Amino acid sequence: MTDNNQNTTNQAHASTDRALSIMTTIDEMQAQFSRLQALSRAQPINDWATRETQLDNLEMMLSDNQHNLAQAISADFGYRSESETQFAELVPSFTGISHAKKHGKKWMKTRRASISALYMPAHNEIQPQPLGVVGIMVPWNYPLFLAVGPIIDALTAGNRIMVKMSESAPQFAQVFADLIAHYFSPDMVCVVLGEVEIAAAFSKLPFDHLLYTGSTEVGKKVMAAAAPNLTPVTLELGGKSPVIVLDGANLEAAVNRVMMGKTLNAGQTCIAPDYVLIQRKDHEAFIGLAKEWMQNHYPNISENPDYSRIINGEQFKRIKGYLDGVSSENIHKITDADYDIETRLMPPVIISEPAPDSDVMQNELFAPILPLMHYDTLDDAIDFVNARPRPLALYVFGERHSDIEKVRDNTVSGGLAINEVILHVVQHDLPFGGVGHSGTGAYHGKAGFERLSHMKPVFVQNKLNGMNFLLPPYGGLFNKAMAFMMK
Repeated sequence: MTDNNQNTTNQAHASTDRALSIMTTIDEMQAQFSRLQALSRAQPINDWATRETQLDNLEMMLSDNQHNLAQAISADFGYRSESETQFAELVPSFTGISHAKKHGKKWMKTRRASISALYMPAHNEIQPQPLGVVGIMVPWNYPLFLAVGPIIDALTAGNRIMVKMSESAPQFAQVFADLIAHYFSPDMVCVVLGEVEIAAAFSKLPFDHLLYTGSTEVGKKVMAAAAPNLTPVTLELGGKSPVIVLDGANLEAAVNRVMMGKTLNAGQTCIAPDYVLIQRKDHEAFIGLAKEWMQNHYPNISENPDYSRIINGEQFKRIKGYLDGVSSENIHKITDADYDIETRLMPPVIISEPAPDSDVMQNELFAPILPLMHYDTLDDAIDFVNARPRPLALYVFGERHSDIEKVRDNTVSGGLAINEVILHVVQHDLPFGGVGHSGTGAYHGKAGFERLSHMKPVFVQNKLNGMNFLLPPYGGLFNKAMAFMMK
């Protein structure tokens, strides 16, 4: 074969691989799914070397393209600091890969399980196996980490992967798709781009597992679409994550962490503090400390290079609508800036004691708006949280161990952080997930490996099989054995 012919052949293969790696139509998506499903049945990935190589590829992709990825995210937002992307998306992605590479080989080994003495000398085992093809639906707010995190778990578990990127972050989606096509074989990982109708069709594919991150309302639709195929789903949803500031808490420390969580990504974080339950006597002090905090950390916020913008005009108008529904006397500006629809700048504000049935207290804010609600007793605060759908996260600030334990024992939430916010999501030895309206299932680290594996139970009988003594015809020996086993 001549060099020209070889080049033509290589170009044709590259073009074919790219077409399989990046899909933009329902027909392409369905065809590639069928291909991956067939490969997963014929060639299950049961060796650690292949899995580790895929994790290496992912790590290389991120390492080689950090700036380009951050720039694409910033372009979609209208502006987001590259430093914020490094902190909130790249660092947890790199540490997640490192954690998986350190522990994955051990996780995938067949492990012994205990067995009742009645059935010895047989023994039990649990054998982790790849599920097959995993679908991942990525949101727009942290499009890098919320794509890479599930990919890490799926690759570590030996699965093939299809990723549907968010149509609300199109520039990042295209860059990410191009990089996946360059660093991965389409036999392993591929990306789907497209609008809502593509996403709807994606959720109807008969995946071996489907992981969706996004709003509760869309999560219901995803679950309904997956149901006819009996596709198991992990839904990472949102909701209103409360903060309880206990009596006697270090108020300055609480404000410091709550404001960090509320301003990160301009509040567009599913586990951002959504509202604060605080005693009335601490109300004014909280607002004053929040103003000081903003001046120290985001001075001149209109021009500040560290503060993000709202993702698009639709989201901006939604947030502005919440503020329009609140009396101006209840809105406390904590910066000198006003909102700007042209640049999509939305400075943080605090809302005093909104009505429990108001929009700001009924809907997940996903915005730099922080309602302050008063409570008289700790029981009142706990009752307020428990009267609402279970949150994705609950944050408690306080000094008294007994009060913290009371909140811990009498509330149910996807995750709990004590004297901190948000950071539980980047702990790779903790499962991350919701409960009830805030989600179903959890992943990250070992929990994610097991979520995206089939943990196959195996019963291994010994040559000396005592069960042979319990065969019919039944009689005295059998009756004695039954009496013994039922004690």
